[in-house]
Amino acid sequence: MDREQLVNSITPEAYERLLYAVETGKWPEGTSLSKEQRDSCMQAVMLYQAKHNNNPDHMTVGTDGEITFKSKTELKQRFQSNQSDILRINPNK
Repeated sequence: MDREQLVNSITPEAYERLLYAVETGKWPEGTSLSKEQRDSCMQAVMLYQAKHNNNPDHMTVGTDGEITFKSKTELKQRFQSNQSDILRINPNK
């Protein structure tokens, strides 16, 4: 399977699983990844992001193949604009 076929075969659900595995070192079910598995997952995540990531977060690969960094200010502004999406629970009530 060539690189293009690999990227085209990754579904959004599979990408989320791969991303979780890379970030945590474990599959969502809790099984640990070997170093080789983590390296392969990371390559698949980067290839997927390079093709599908039109709105890159801090330190991701954009569709142009470039690694994109966002400043702390940009990230704070983004998260502050999403504050209305956060459910806050007051345990004292």
